[in-house]
Amino acid sequence: MLSGISLPQILIIALIIILLFGTSKLKNLGKDLGGAIKGFKQSMKEEDNAPAEKPQNLTHEKRMETPEEKSKSNTHQD
Repeated sequence: MLSGISLPQILIIALIIILLFGTSKLKNLGKDLGGAIKGFKQSMKEEDNAPAEKPQNLTHEKRMETPEEKSKSNTHQD
């Protein structure tokens, strides 16, 4: 029966990872990951503190014509 991963299995996996990569690479990876998370949190805070922009009126946007519409408009001009 599959009951998930137990504590001894997690420890064995962690030991294998440490043996493969070494502690210095894992320490650098942890620093990089922590820095990325910190930067992400700061950017989210800055976005929350920024004043909200007024929504633009999108009703007057020009819609692209489909090929069928283009052919119809070309035939009506003749």
